[in-house]
Amino acid sequence: MNCRHCKTSLKHRFLDLGSAPPSNAYLCREDLNRPEQYFPLQIFVCHHCWLVQTEDYSNADELFNADYAYFSSVSSGWVEHARKYSKMITGRLSLNETSHVIEIASNDGYLLKNFVEMGIPCLGIEPTASTAVAAEALGIKVRREFFGEKLADALVVEGLQADLIAGNNVYAHVPDINDFTIGMKKALKKDGTITLEFPHLLELLRHAQFDTIYHEHYSYLSLYSVSEIFAAAGLRVFDVEQLTTHGGSIRVYGCHAEDCRETTSVVTSLIEAENVFGMRDLKVYQDFQRRAEAIKDNLLLFLIEQKKLGKRVAAYGAAAKGNTLLNFAGIKPDLLPFVVDAAPSKQGKFMPGSRIPILHPSEIDRIKPDYVIILPWNIKSEVAEKMAHITYWGGRFVTAVPDLAILETR
Repeated sequence: MNCRHCKTSLKHRFLDLGSAPPSNAYLCREDLNRPEQYFPLQIFVCHHCWLVQTEDYSNADELFNADYAYFSSVSSGWVEHARKYSKMITGRLSLNETSHVIEIASNDGYLLKNFVEMGIPCLGIEPTASTAVAAEALGIKVRREFFGEKLADALVVEGLQADLIAGNNVYAHVPDINDFTIGMKKALKKDGTITLEFPHLLELLRHAQFDTIYHEHYSYLSLYSVSEIFAAAGLRVFDVEQLTTHGGSIRVYGCHAEDCRETTSVVTSLIEAENVFGMRDLKVYQDFQRRAEAIKDNLLLFLIEQKKLGKRVAAYGAAAKGNTLLNFAGIKPDLLPFVVDAAPSKQGKFMPGSRIPILHPSEIDRIKPDYVIILPWNIKSEVAEKMAHITYWGGRFVTAVPDLAILETR
């Protein structure tokens, strides 16, 4: 396999999570009598441009299909994050009723609904029908296609270039990152702005966040690698913000390379911080497999111990990161009988690979487990607040990444 960006031959594998089904391929009851499709989940780092990427096995249309079960609006914290961003960027760019906003991977309209409310024309690009329908119900125009250079050319012909192109947690999901970036270049007005949010590779390495690795994430991004990819397409990262979302993300601000806006010192400083950490040195990647296996082993030991003690354990959040962790650890319903999730699209289904049933959160109140493992640890505060009543019967919250921890409760 060659690097998805610079085409250098990939020689350095730094993580092997075995084989697993796609993390969002939730099963219906009738699927339990059928075989699942598994793909190897191996991660390489390019020693030339330092793009971290999954090995090629699965196609995007196999991962992002009509029944895609991830709905952004399920997380109240994420909805609030989107609202604050919309207000901020509207003021920063002086967007109004004559502007045009495009969101790539607009999902269920969690973000664009804010621009609709402000009277700012917008368009969502969303290939998954299940979420596109939800967005359209909010009055959002949606193109049900994958974004790339071809779609960008069509948007130009239709006079739909954007003052703002927004992409939250989509850049890592792109199989052809060069085509996607060229598409953004073409779809952007002369003085337009791109903002992309994605989990920061620096935080993944620093905190052993291996469960954020799954087939739907083709790339794991540093500011350095994104700056290189932008530059190759005639774009420039001129500013960056560090965010707490998804365990530590960054929001990059992009423009055409010839744009008069100066590149801020924050960009230079963060690239230097990545370099100091060692992200352009193979050594930092070589110990990652051991760290991931230690997390897996500690979770297994905890579950086995609780089973021997006769304790009841459940999990909260049928998240993709949870599926990575459970499948890597080989955890089945004998150790973790059920997972609850607030998304109706997941309730009544089963986790891919592990086949653990996904139930309504009210099941927690009925069973009264001794421990609830929060699989989407990035929203552990939100979950702990929402489910705080488990302490009434002595229930405790647990997270497994970066270390097994029983959370302190009030």
